[in-house]
Amino acid sequence: MSATTLYRLERPAIDEIISSLRQQHYTVVGPTLRGASIELDELRSTSDLPLGWTDEQVPARYRLLKLPVDSLFAYTVSPHSWKRYLFPPILRLFSAQRNGKRFDLMSGGGGLTYSSIPGAADAAPHYAFLGVRSCDLHALAVHDKVFAGGTYGDEYYRRTREQTCVIAVNCTLAGGTCFCASMKTGPKASSGFDLALTEVITEGDHYFLVETGSDRGRTLLEGVHHRPAEETEVARGEELMQNASQQMGRSLDTENIQQILSQSAEHPRWDIVAARCLTCANCTMVCPTCFCSTMEDVIDLGGTRAERFRKWDSCFTMDFSYIHGGSVRSSARARYRHWLTHKLASWIDQFGTSGCVGCGRCITWCPVGIDITEEYRAIRESYVTKNAASSTKEVNDGNA
Repeated sequence: MSATTLYRLERPAIDEIISSLRQQHYTVVGPTLRGASIELDELRSTSDLPLGWTDEQVPARYRLLKLPVDSLFAYTVSPHSWKRYLFPPILRLFSAQRNGKRFDLMSGGGGLTYSSIPGAADAAPHYAFLGVRSCDLHALAVHDKVFAGGTYGDEYYRRTREQTCVIAVNCTLAGGTCFCASMKTGPKASSGFDLALTEVITEGDHYFLVETGSDRGRTLLEGVHHRPAEETEVARGEELMQNASQQMGRSLDTENIQQILSQSAEHPRWDIVAARCLTCANCTMVCPTCFCSTMEDVIDLGGTRAERFRKWDSCFTMDFSYIHGGSVRSSARARYRHWLTHKLASWIDQFGTSGCVGCGRCITWCPVGIDITEEYRAIRESYVTKNAASSTKEVNDGNA
């Protein structure tokens, strides 16, 4: 952080940034209070942010707490992730209208509609994401590989992603289920942003440190009042992020993780976790990287109009692995094992990166509090113990 030029912004400058983005016809999306949680929605000013609120997260529990200061970004991560805007829960791919003896392909209306008809992708929305945490930046990078990498990319994702402005916020406190430090995905944003903010609140002072990450970000910063940050201000920001890293009570050891999971398909721990798992799919719905989907075709009663939709799905549902003859993964044991092994191991084979960014959402929003770090730790510890015993036996046999 010290090697990068940082600037100081006063709190009113955040409103100026939001206003500037809206004038450029961006839909600004960020954290806001909705009932008893902090969720993502459209922002018009900082008054829409969760001013002075933080969240308390532990396995199977989430609640809001009021703070004595009017912080803008004192929460950690919301139940929603940014993928819902780039990879919408429901997306109409195309519609077809019967016209005599032929069908005409048509694009649908609305910001979440994409069609293969030339020019239809021009309707992809312009988003500005405000408040993206480092773990979610890494999740966006994962989806860039999934949806925009390779030969057969998702054109809706590509177009929307290219037009999206990303303003990250570095974490200055850790949530109760966070483990991004061990995944090397936080708490500081290192790439993938146009601007990165660090909120600093001291006695009598409230300001933001800002780092630029792109030409778009530099242009945006030029439009608001700012000055170079002083060394003491930078040091305070670094201290806050270091504290956040040290506050994390969870970790996940990724050394040899592919080998360990690939050789643990029959581990008894899968039966233990299956006895608790409800296969409700909550973990996959809140996960910022899960991308399972299904297709649904709909036709009107008159047989004149047909539509095809892509909808979120989950590998925890019986139907997801259904083929002729039945479901490939019919038991909760098989489905949980598939999810965790894919997320932490075979995902690396597919995309060159882990499918987990350490955000902790799957732990918080699991109704029975299943902790992915505990489940993997149990498998890892017995694997290490078993291999250590085998090595000892080989040595003893060799000395006999």
